[in-house]
Amino acid sequence: MNWTEDKRWSDRFLHEIKGIIGQAFIVEPPQEEDVEHNTDLIVLRFDSIRVACRIRKCQYMEQYGNEFTIRAGRPSGVKTELTKIIEGWGDYLFYGFADEGETVLAKWEIINLDAFRLWFNRMLVKNKGELPGKLRQNKDGSSSFIAFDIGDVDELVHSRSL
Repeated sequence: MNWTEDKRWSDRFLHEIKGIIGQAFIVEPPQEEDVEHNTDLIVLRFDSIRVACRIRKCQYMEQYGNEFTIRAGRPSGVKTELTKIIEGWGDYLFYGFADEGETVLAKWEIINLDAFRLWFNRMLVKNKGELPGKLRQNKDGSSSFIAFDIGDVDELVHSRSL
């Protein structure tokens, strides 16, 4: 699929993603907040939160369900998601897999990108400049990406599966 088709396909999940993100970032306060301060819900952060979303087809979940990927290169040289993330753009990455019918999400993760950036840079230093994760090429040659094992970055992730 080209970018437009890919975006149109993944946008069908935006309504569900909004509900999940709302559940993750809106919480019930301690009882004293309700009693003393008229507070029934707390939004964890009130300023703009930038969330990147990536949804993959169900057929990839069994083999790649324990990882998330970030586009790292394009033959054209255009700026990729990894470059934008390392530059400081984005607060969270919502990464999920569609169910077999491609109507709902079967599995998802919310990755804290500030924590990911810190982890990524620490790994670069630890590995003497070698990129963490596994660099892979798309079969059609349209781009490269890095696959990161969820287990390697466990503390950065809030996840759920059906």
